Amino acid sequence: MKASPVVQLQGICKSYGNHAVLKNVDLAVQAGEVLAIIGPSGSGKSTLLRCINYLEKPDSGVVAVNGLSMHGGTDPKRHELFQLRRSLGMVFQSFNLFPHMSVLQNVSLPQQRVLRRSRAEADKVSMQLLDRVGLADKAQQYPGRCSGGQQQRIAIARALALDPKVMLFDEPTSALDPELGLEVLAVMRQLAESGMTMIVVTHEMGFAENVSDHAMIMADGRVIEYGPSRDVIRSPKSERAIRFLRAVNER
Repeated sequence: MKASPVVQLQGICKSYGNHAVLKNVDLAVQAGEVLAIIGPSGSGKSTLLRCINYLEKPDSGVVAVNGLSMHGGTDPKRHELFQLRRSLGMVFQSFNLFPHMSVLQNVSLPQQRVLRRSRAEADKVSMQLLDRVGLADKAQQYPGRCSGGQQQRIAIARALALDPKVMLFDEPTSALDPELGLEVLAVMRQLAESGMTMIVVTHEMGFAENVSDHAMIMADGRVIEYGPSRDVIRSPKSERAIRFLRAVNER
C-alpha cells in the first residue's frame, strides 16, 4: 500500500485582483522525494511555494502537509498555522539573516524561540549544522563578513535547525554569481542524498535534471508538464514546455 504524500495540493487557486496567478494546481510529493519546479518568470512558481506554507493564503483548494489539511478561502487557526510551519523549512532568494547577530546566534535563536531549546542545546545543534554546510569556522562572524554563498548556506542551516519534514527552496541561487551558487547547490545535493523531502523552485536545469526525482513545468499559473525529471527536461510534450526549454538552452 502506497504511503500518503507528505505534501499534497489539490485545486489551488490564487488571484490578486483580477489577475489569476494560480489556476487549479495539483501536486503530490512523497517522503524523501525532490521535486523541481521550473518555468518562465511570472508563471506562479514562487506564489505556489508560498501557498504551501501559507505565507500566501490560497483562494481555494486544499494544502495538506504531514497529515494536516488547510482549506483555501478560510482563515486558518493559529495552532494550525504553527503546526503547518513546524513541518516546513523555507529558504528564500534573499538570506534574511539578522546582521547584528553572529552566524551562530542566527541559527540558534529560532530553535530557542520555536522549539524551546536551551541556548546550550541550540548552540550544539547549530554547530553540527554549520559543520554540515561547511561553515563551522564562521560561527562567531557576522553575516556581513560572509559571502553571498556562505550566507545562503547559513540560511539553510537555520531552516534545518527546526527539524522540518520538508524543505522549500525559492530560487536559492538566483541572487548569487555562478561560483557561489555552486556552493549552495552542493549543500542541496547533499540534503537530497540524505533523504530530505524537498520542493525547489529553480532555474538551475542541471540540478533539476540530475538531482530531483520529478520535475514540474509551470506556465501562466498552470502545470503544463510533470514527470520524471530527465523525461520532462529532455522530452517535453507540450508546445509551451518545448518553447520554454528551448529558450533556456539557447541562452
